[in-house]
Amino acid sequence: MSRKLCLAQDVEADALLTEDHFATLLGMLLDQQYPMEHAFRGPKKIADRMGGFDIHRIAEADPQEFEELAATPPAIHRYGRSMARRAQELARYIIENYDGRTENLWKKGKPDGKEVLRRLKELPGFGEQKAKIFLSLLGKQRGVQPEGWREAAGAYGDEGSRRSVADVTDAESLAQVREFKKQAKAAAKKA
Repeated sequence: MSRKLCLAQDVEADALLTEDHFATLLGMLLDQQYPMEHAFRGPKKIADRMGGFDIHRIAEADPQEFEELAATPPAIHRYGRSMARRAQELARYIIENYDGRTENLWKKGKPDGKEVLRRLKELPGFGEQKAKIFLSLLGKQRGVQPEGWREAAGAYGDEGSRRSVADVTDAESLAQVREFKKQAKAAAKKA
């Protein structure tokens, strides 16, 4: 069920996201206060500037040099320097806690959906909502479906929904997700 991702809306950036679990996780980290497809292009920008994408090289890079790399236009994020620090922190966390293998988040010890969600919420830069969205992305697009994943992901796990990045599979679904978010913001303002 794992499919080619179409989150960055860019062939090369999406190929990296499809091939490298840490790239996808990093894109999810960057997906805040920034257009979703641009956030998911961040890992490709890093790969282009570092001559490849490697979790260990990201973690071990000189912090000032990595900040500069991330902030150089086009930056990986509106807040390129602070996101560079978060990216390195995330890389180090995965190396220290999951042997540098992002997929161990959902494979190590054969966890159920609740446990995968708990592990995701422990990641630097991941709160409840971001963790649920990423769990939903794993289940809907990567074929990672531990027992109870939909329940753990909450409404983000709903089949056929158009509520988050987990539901983006092409340009049309991206527009549908944007419309859902626009309506949700309007409803929140009224309340």
